[in-house]
Amino acid sequence: MLDLVLTDAERAVRDEARAFARDAVDPELLRKMDADEVRYPREYLEALAERNLLGLRFPTEWGGRGMGWTAETAVLGEIGVLGSSLGCLYSLPSIVGEALTLFGTDDQKRRYLRPTLEGKLCCAEALTEPRGGSDFFGATCRATRHGDTFLLEGAKRFIVGGEGADYFLVYARTGGDDEHPHRAISAFLVDRDMGVEVEYLFGLLGTRGGGTARISFPGIEVPAENLVGELNGGGAVFNRMMVPERMTSASGCLGPAQAALEIANRGYVLEAGQLTLKGPAQELLANPSLRA
Repeated sequence: MLDLVLTDAERAVRDEARAFARDAVDPELLRKMDADEVRYPREYLEALAERNLLGLRFPTEWGGRGMGWTAETAVLGEIGVLGSSLGCLYSLPSIVGEALTLFGTDDQKRRYLRPTLEGKLCCAEALTEPRGGSDFFGATCRATRHGDTFLLEGAKRFIVGGEGADYFLVYARTGGDDEHPHRAISAFLVDRDMGVEVEYLFGLLGTRGGGTARISFPGIEVPAENLVGELNGGGAVFNRMMVPERMTSASGCLGPAQAALEIANRGYVLEAGQLTLKGPAQELLANPSLRA
């Protein structure tokens, strides 16, 4: 991102993220993720949390830095250099944290938001269902109330972090089939150890290592206190959560694009079927600090 749109504070946190991507992430982790030898890099998220780089936009009282979208976009541009898997995992605390910050109770923020930004808990969002993709309000995953708990039944697929996250922000149908779809969905915080099952791990091209999975809820009990926002008010949570969902998706593309341009601009040759970098490009990969 051009320095001219950044404040001194935003430029400083951008530089922190650049140093992290350059110095704190072992290239061997990227190779192992791409080879399906790593299913969920928890240590990567813990390292980000140690540097207070998660959830930059959220209030300091819950572990954020109280910064804005410009700072988060600049940081994502640097983290995105590491590839789409690590960029996406970096974004999840921002996406799930949006729902918790705007709709969660103080108790939910204490139990989930703060530990997430501290790297003690890892989160994921559970939206897409096996029956469809973008038809969010047609969800068939159902949560039925029984006193102080909800019985959650159904499945979600293509869930980044499904393999390794500690908890999920899950949307499920709580209203009747005759109610308007926008007023029949609720959002819940669901811990893995409540009974979440991983049914299948997807082998995705270019985004391996993020633990993208199909998960199921085989009639598990979720405390009513884990309802996020109002009952049947999941539409409002979803609409606000889509802001960081789309913003981080776009921002995360800046890093790989910039890195690709830098490498392409420095030259390579094709020898015996092997792509070999020459000159400055070879130096760039051998010494990433040259980017700085």
